[in-house]
Amino acid sequence: MSFVYPTFLWALAALSVPIIVHLFNFRKTQKIFFSSTRFLKQVQEATSAKRRLKHYLILASRLLFLLFLVLAFAQPFLPAEEQVSAQQQVVIVLDNSLSMSAPVGEKTRALDAGIAMANQLVEIFPQDTRFQLITNDFAPFSNSFKTKPELIDLLAQVRLSPLSRTLREVKEKIDNTSGSAIQKEIFWISDFQKSTLGAVQSDLVDSLQRLHLIPLTTQTLANIFVDTAYLENPFVVGGEKNTLRVKLRNDGNRSIEQLLTKLSINGVQSGTSSVSIPARGSVTTSFDIVSSTRGNSQAVISFNDFPVSFDNEFYLALNFSEKVKVIEVKQSTAPSPVEKVFGNQDVFTFRSYNSGNINYSAFQESDLVVVNGLDRIDAALIQALRGYVTAGGTLVVIPSSMPDVSAYRNLLALPNLLVMIEAEAVELETPDYANPFFENIFEERSNRLILPKARRVLDWGMDRTAVLKLKNDKPFLSQFAQGGKVFLFASPLQAEFTDFNANFLFLPVMYRVATSGKKADWRPYYKLTETVITMRVDSLPGEEPIRLAGQQEIIPTQRKLTDRVILELPRFSMQAGFYSAIAGKDTTGLFAFNLDSRESLLEQVSATEIKQLLGGGDNITLFEATSTETFTNEIKTRYLGTPLWKYALMLALFFLLVEVMLIRFLK
Repeated sequence: MSFVYPTFLWALAALSVPIIVHLFNFRKTQKIFFSSTRFLKQVQEATSAKRRLKHYLILASRLLFLLFLVLAFAQPFLPAEEQVSAQQQVVIVLDNSLSMSAPVGEKTRALDAGIAMANQLVEIFPQDTRFQLITNDFAPFSNSFKTKPELIDLLAQVRLSPLSRTLREVKEKIDNTSGSAIQKEIFWISDFQKSTLGAVQSDLVDSLQRLHLIPLTTQTLANIFVDTAYLENPFVVGGEKNTLRVKLRNDGNRSIEQLLTKLSINGVQSGTSSVSIPARGSVTTSFDIVSSTRGNSQAVISFNDFPVSFDNEFYLALNFSEKVKVIEVKQSTAPSPVEKVFGNQDVFTFRSYNSGNINYSAFQESDLVVVNGLDRIDAALIQALRGYVTAGGTLVVIPSSMPDVSAYRNLLALPNLLVMIEAEAVELETPDYANPFFENIFEERSNRLILPKARRVLDWGMDRTAVLKLKNDKPFLSQFAQGGKVFLFASPLQAEFTDFNANFLFLPVMYRVATSGKKADWRPYYKLTETVITMRVDSLPGEEPIRLAGQQEIIPTQRKLTDRVILELPRFSMQAGFYSAIAGKDTTGLFAFNLDSRESLLEQVSATEIKQLLGGGDNITLFEATSTETFTNEIKTRYLGTPLWKYALMLALFFLLVEVMLIRFLK
């Protein structure tokens, strides 16, 4: 036991005062004469023993009163488990990810409890201590050490952040700021999410550093979030029916019944769905989309999931304005089946060129080039088409009835290509519904289909991955990856060779070929953890960069490649929501960004397990506090010791009361 003010112990000399008073009776005695004192002497002898006992008890109570009163002023305490030294560096890592919005008590958020604990830590250290505050944002203030008043001001400004950090990222941040070989006290306040903690290894903690783990145990809740969302037909066309599939996931241990889920497009509610989700399970619901609007539309999936509400909205950008740009190169001037398929001006931008008059520069701006029925292909056209395919374009080759095999070999880069005109037509095999090419095309998968027949003109050997096959197992339509995509038909689209262009299969197959060639790299949503997105623009005004305007305006690092722009996103400065891509004064696109779904997984790792994974050394300690109040007591016990002056004061008052009771009631 130690004392805060040991000089007060000199006051223990006052204990001699009651002893002197009780040893010497300073009252004057008075003699009284009686005729006979025989009986009085007997009474005096009988009561003197009781009087001495009472005096001794009063003396003891007075001595104990003075003793504990002096000790109370000297302020005794039990020494701290860990000593606080001056001139040291203290690092406070405060997890302010969105999962810290979960409650740790009845009405207290984990982040608020963490801020209160950090303030308690700051108070116990000496005035000369320097502090470093690191949050998930890795803000500029975390690059230097602050004084105690500065850190208290910074803690008052901490807010929830959409960013998550692994233990390794935080450790690298600490080492990069002041070096790993400097002795530090590191206090890490977090809910220790299993999904975002990252790999925990024993080499993460230096022997010169003391790591103190302060876990915040949140309530066990059922958190609902959108795991994924996608369009049943990824080719979005304004005015046409589509279906939005939404997969909802329940991360809790109790099921959720009749959760009302809403879909809003451009601020107008367009659909609702009521779902029940089992514990630790998921369910997929759907919304029908029929939009008569054009341009970019903002779709929001929302529901009410209290009290964890940071992931109750999911954003999607539905682009109803983009058309597929198709170019056909043909030999005749008559309308072709290809022109009839892609003639819908609401969906396609179609241009047709005669093989003798082609604008080669238009290839780079198109999504799909169709070479239809050419007997011969000159070298210039082959070179232009090969460059287009190598750059990522999509090419469809439909042979003529008498193709120049040498030219076709050079164009298709297929040395085994042969001209083999079959005498009899063979029926096509039923499409392989498991092939990703046919995904979401057929509502009913039947084997009783009226399939077309074909006489092949070209042969390129066996192709087990062919999109369409004949019943003799020969390929009719194959797909080749050559930088871009190349689709090759075995027969011309002429009546004497095939009736494929008159069959129900022709339209969906050609539509799917066209949509697979879409170069815009458009997606309905991105995650904030992604670093690169690609967008397509027809033209940009001068050298002015593209800006992303949403909750804040960002000018990302960007590179221009022909008709595409690659944007490198600033991962740590974006919020979830919608961002419009603006070039000059024109809006060229819309992007939707959502939180990483890992943040919605609230399962925690125990601090004891983390300590074992880190090696379990003596330089790693745990705090067992579950609330701000208990943490305050624990931190004072560890670094300030256990104060005993309150107990000394209570004992002093107790013995004072004992003295009063003895004098009043003990006769």
